[in-house]
Amino acid sequence: MAKKTKKQQEALKLVDRTKVYEAKEALELVQKASTANFDETVEAAFRLGVDPKKADQQIRGAMVLPHGTGKTQTVLVFAKGDKAKEAEAAGADYVGDQDLINKINQGWFEFDVVVATPDMMAEVGKLGRVLGPKGLMPNPKTGTVTFEVEKAVNEIKAGKVEYRVDKQSNIHVPIGKVSFDLDKLVDNFNALADTVAKAKPQAAKGTYIRNVAVSSTMGPGVKVDSSAFTK
Repeated sequence: MAKKTKKQQEALKLVDRTKVYEAKEALELVQKASTANFDETVEAAFRLGVDPKKADQQIRGAMVLPHGTGKTQTVLVFAKGDKAKEAEAAGADYVGDQDLINKINQGWFEFDVVVATPDMMAEVGKLGRVLGPKGLMPNPKTGTVTFEVEKAVNEIKAGKVEYRVDKQSNIHVPIGKVSFDLDKLVDNFNALADTVAKAKPQAAKGTYIRNVAVSSTMGPGVKVDSSAFTK
């Protein structure tokens, strides 16, 4: 384990690891405990009472954060004809079909999100082995397989984030930057928490949201009181 710097050690003292904080207080502590010399990403983590091995308890979706993530996403769109023109007009960074597929097969990955029209998926699906492990494969559940190309690109550029439960029943989602106004971080967190709460599968038994924490890229985790959004 890497030795913590003096700044990191001081930051740890700000947080009572045994305490559960209200969301606003927790996020304020995350900002105060930030010690990096860059604008750290703030992330929310949810520990859920689901069994992701069961198809009826898998949780996956996407939402647009009220104040974005603080990062402009680079968007690639697989489309042809009028839909390709629509993607370009909406501000997509890369638009194409077989030319981009060939480029990706050669190891090119200078993009953050991939959108595809349904008629392109037969060809795009062949990229599953390279896009899948990177979490870049278009999916109807996250709105990235759609003929509504303009809407998809606009939402991604506005701060759309994806959420997906992992094998350990956790969801990790970026909700902004340390430099954000505190109230904007709180708004983003509350919107995400509400979305995760509403995504509860009918098959899930017992306590659904078990633990919640927020943290910055290099900072300590701060536990959040989940009672406000688990009623």
